[in-house]
Amino acid sequence: MRRATLGPLGEVSRLTLGGGIGLIWGPSSRDEVKATIHAALDSGIDLIDTAPLYNQAETIIGETFGGRLPAGVRITTKCGLGTPPPGEAGALLTASLEASLKTMRLERVDVFFLHSNICADDFVYAVRPDRQDTYATRWSVYENEVIPAMERLRETGKIGCFGITGIGEPDAVLRAVAHERPPGVVQAIANLLDSAGALRRFAGPERPREIVASAKAGGIGVMGIRAVQAGALTAAIDRETSPNNPDTKDYDRAAPFRALCREWGEDPALVAHRYALGIAGVDTVVLGVKNRDELAQCIAAEAAGPLSGEWLAKIEGLGLRGGVP
Repeated sequence: MRRATLGPLGEVSRLTLGGGIGLIWGPSSRDEVKATIHAALDSGIDLIDTAPLYNQAETIIGETFGGRLPAGVRITTKCGLGTPPPGEAGALLTASLEASLKTMRLERVDVFFLHSNICADDFVYAVRPDRQDTYATRWSVYENEVIPAMERLRETGKIGCFGITGIGEPDAVLRAVAHERPPGVVQAIANLLDSAGALRRFAGPERPREIVASAKAGGIGVMGIRAVQAGALTAAIDRETSPNNPDTKDYDRAAPFRALCREWGEDPALVAHRYALGIAGVDTVVLGVKNRDELAQCIAAEAAGPLSGEWLAKIEGLGLRGGVP
């Protein structure tokens, strides 16, 4: 498997095993996801991305490895902090990390992500603004409390570096990337729609390519997420979604892409992963796979390499990037 430099982590596999191992998206089983973890490592994947919100992912990591990760394997976790009362962010981040370490039976993680949107203090979200302090971290808290707390955790050896989930309000994410104390890693949208789907809570363009480019210019590692956009770029979404769900709307919007894949005789999920891996600046693509069959397809996509210029031009010619359904 190809490798790339992920900021301070150094070289990692181009594919990262993600939250699908937590039995969170579509049907699977505990035994199957454990087998999927082992198959991923056997294939050369050496980075695992977890979070408390990924259902049973951290518990399954603890059960699978018994507190002893194989040599060379790195792991991440996250904290969905939001905007707590003044002075409480550091304690909440520490408590979340300690809980994750206990669950996974580990002493440290390589990256600890702020799993909240980042926004300006006066920013108002378009979706559920009455609850935005539960899912968004306001800038003053990020700068004055989150960064110092993350630095203290790094100094204790509990984390290798801190990261941010870069799907919040783009101006704030770019401000964090350009900060004098930047994150070591950013997770950014990496799909042919440039869409976060149901994770998008603000009005206006998402600008993921700008975020990726800015991060790379600053030496920050980039983990691409949502390569198949929650199933919107697959042959069929593997769970029930309402017609008004943004992921369903993205699926409908991607109909010309699926038609193009049928013309090529290719599975759209495989093509979507090859596309994501080819986005300039993306170091590793996080997989949402929940079983060995899905994993095998992603490994095949990585082995196939970037899409040809002709195929890439045809996908871009569909005009799907950046649209808001």
